[in-house]
Amino acid sequence: MLISQIKGANGEIIVAVREQGGAARSVKNAVSVYALAMEAADGGKSLASVIEAYGYGDAVDLEKAYAEDRFLPPITHPDAAHLHLTGTGLTHLGSAATRDSMHKKTTEAAEETLTDSMKMFKMGLENGKPKAGEKGVQPEWFYKGNGYGAAAPGAPLISPSFALDGGEEPEMAGIYVIAKDGSPFRIGFALSNEFSDHVTERINYLYLAHSKLRPASFGPEIRVGAAPEDIRGTSRIKRGDKVIFEKPFLSGEANMSHTFANLEYHHFKYGLFRVPGDVHVHMFGTATLSFADGVKTEEGDVFEIEVGEFGLALRNPLKVAAEEEVAVRQL
Repeated sequence: MLISQIKGANGEIIVAVREQGGAARSVKNAVSVYALAMEAADGGKSLASVIEAYGYGDAVDLEKAYAEDRFLPPITHPDAAHLHLTGTGLTHLGSAATRDSMHKKTTEAAEETLTDSMKMFKMGLENGKPKAGEKGVQPEWFYKGNGYGAAAPGAPLISPSFALDGGEEPEMAGIYVIAKDGSPFRIGFALSNEFSDHVTERINYLYLAHSKLRPASFGPEIRVGAAPEDIRGTSRIKRGDKVIFEKPFLSGEANMSHTFANLEYHHFKYGLFRVPGDVHVHMFGTATLSFADGVKTEEGDVFEIEVGEFGLALRNPLKVAAEEEVAVRQL
């Protein structure tokens, strides 16, 4: 099942549901995907059974809604501060080589030394897929922001004026709600663009946090349920009518050094991330970056991430924010 949200004629949220490859229909009287998910989590029901109880309404033309810029993120929270955008890196086979090429010093000594990125990746290879009942090694983790930084499918990804780069990161994101008893529930997975500043990150790996504090996009649809073992998609960048970058990307546990369960545990083990009613969009990393291939993005470029099993492609143009004067005043 694929589930999404679009804006109605009067600004209301229309929840659309379809099977892969099929036509979408609205969910009758559904306020939002968030409301449906919380009803399921708090009531001990599956999301599918809650949707079935509401029933289906009118057909929804998702392609038309996309063309009219009416897509919303596939889950939103009534208070955007209670939606958390987070992620983890060095989780995919091949991701260490990409990161290491960005961070490695040019001295001969550094070439012979295992970098922190390679050490972290090696830890994941050795203990990122623990046996049942055991806890694996914790991954790298980072914070991106809250729901105010969630860009809808089709909306611009806005790079700060002070950024040195605005580059895509095609990833899978887990979508979660926290039930009233503090239990985390996964709705499913969605395509995501974990938009980052790779030039800043390359200066020093301790700048990773700075490079991540900016918008991200996910959707347009959430694939309800578990993720496929082997996920194969395409990441591309369009500049006008020309494709300036196109490369396959892999995800799913068959292509990862960690299990999703291990990554989820090391996020939700913190009580801060089990606050009842909160929403979490947790991005799981990638091994494919246009930046690593020497591409320098420009304002107006369009990022496109596509995986057939996850519905419509995720598309976002790049926009650069105007410079702002920021000063702290004494009260």
